[in-house]
Amino acid sequence: MISPLTTTKPVQTSLLSVRDLSVEFRTRTGIVKALENISFHISKGETLGIVGESGSGKSVLALAILGILDRAGHITNGEVLWSQNTETHNLLKMPEKKLRQLRGKELSMIFQNPRVALNPIRKVGKQLVDVLRCHSNLSRNQLKKRALELLASVKIPDPQQRYDAYPYELSGGLCQRIMIALALACSPKLLIADEPTTGLDVTTQATVMNLLKDLATDQQMATVVITHDLALASEYCDRIIVMHAGHIVESAPTHPLFSQPRHPYTAKLIAATPEPHKEFNDLIPILGSLPDLRREDLAPCRFISRCDRASERCQQEALMYQQVDEAHWVGCWYPLEV
Repeated sequence: MISPLTTTKPVQTSLLSVRDLSVEFRTRTGIVKALENISFHISKGETLGIVGESGSGKSVLALAILGILDRAGHITNGEVLWSQNTETHNLLKMPEKKLRQLRGKELSMIFQNPRVALNPIRKVGKQLVDVLRCHSNLSRNQLKKRALELLASVKIPDPQQRYDAYPYELSGGLCQRIMIALALACSPKLLIADEPTTGLDVTTQATVMNLLKDLATDQQMATVVITHDLALASEYCDRIIVMHAGHIVESAPTHPLFSQPRHPYTAKLIAATPEPHKEFNDLIPILGSLPDLRREDLAPCRFISRCDRASERCQQEALMYQQVDEAHWVGCWYPLEV
């Protein structure tokens, strides 16, 4: 698949630019081609949504960017360019010590499973203090005060009591909010939020997302929101990337993508999403399943077996991104008509 990155925003004006990133996992049953030639960019203050069904590669992409892939994962191609203060560095070639200094301070992540991400035998307040001590110059008294402020900022009731609690003493929703507080502790330049509202009630979801949106505006924090929730993405994201089976199949500003989807997969995702005005019978399921990414004979288009517009060309010819509108790209030989 030929990437459109070089014809869109130049690296110098982007905070993060991912170019032709490919990731494989070596397993006992074969090599899983988890990501193939992924390219995108994000600028300061922008909120970018990454959507797609489970197994499309969204979380793997986040872990690859931060350099924390599982041991079985290997980056086989590409660059992750980080631009700060007129300097640009490839995170994939950065020494681990220097990358560790960036993680948690400049680059931060809200993990999908807070129960796994949090240390179960260390009080949550101490975990916040650990991050602040590592990446700030706050005094001992200031560390605790700042930790309590962070707990309050994500609407945790009675922050002082929660400060002295262990993760196993708290509900899943509270653990998720603590995970968010940890990620925001040092006011990162880039926040990757992997399903940030998992386990939260609707009111708290809105509170958390509004907090992230305010930080993006006030501190010019770039935010990548990985989510299955298309309604959430449509409300809070400036631009959307749609992933399927390790490919980016469509990229566009939010309103054009939802009002005029051009890739068949995007259109099917939207049609399968519940909305207040839709009856249950109005929902149209996406038939089939993701292809086995261990196969040696994967078609250039990995959506081919689920697409009613596919032809022999999709099976044999490498896909090329087409610009169907300003800042709207689609990886399909037969995009939907407007």
